[in-house]
Amino acid sequence: MSDESTARTAEEVGRDPDVADAALGGVEEGAVATAPPKRDLSQLWVCGFLVILGVLAIVDASRLGGFTASNDPIGPKPVPIILGILLFAVAAFYALDVLRGGRGEAENGEDDGNFDWKTIGLLCAVFIANALLIDWLGWVISGALLFWGAAIVLGSRRYFIALGAAVALSLATFYGFAIGLGVGLPAGVLQGIL
Repeated sequence: MSDESTARTAEEVGRDPDVADAALGGVEEGAVATAPPKRDLSQLWVCGFLVILGVLAIVDASRLGGFTASNDPIGPKPVPIILGILLFAVAAFYALDVLRGGRGEAENGEDDGNFDWKTIGLLCAVFIANALLIDWLGWVISGALLFWGAAIVLGSRRYFIALGAAVALSLATFYGFAIGLGVGLPAGVLQGIL
């Protein structure tokens, strides 16, 4: 509220402008009092679920034997233990946010109850086709079809660029698993070539 309107209002009622301003509480003109948002304490169930997952990861990791190899001196235990600890941390930060009244904002098109069933159905078809073709065609071809099909279904109109990226991604994951992790993905019809 401006000083002039406060002074005018005070003069009209025959009061001191400072007393009138104090009586009005210094509230700005056009301001509307809003109630603070309610806390969504049901989100604490998600935090509890994350804690349970963290406990399961750490308990399962503690049951692993002492498997070590010359190229892996620490064994398989540290990764699930680190993941369990990270799950605890995420649960703690999320619980803190929920207790402070934080809530996620709905994104465009979210929470309106309308689903694009055509896109969902086509994505499911692409994943099912990958599952059916992976043994026969191998990961490189079926993975490329999976990535390319998903890109097209999700709206990419650059067909050849999407195909090139899909082939590069499937080859990178094939060799990443084979060389980096020592896990062989099915080669299918490309057996002996890759």
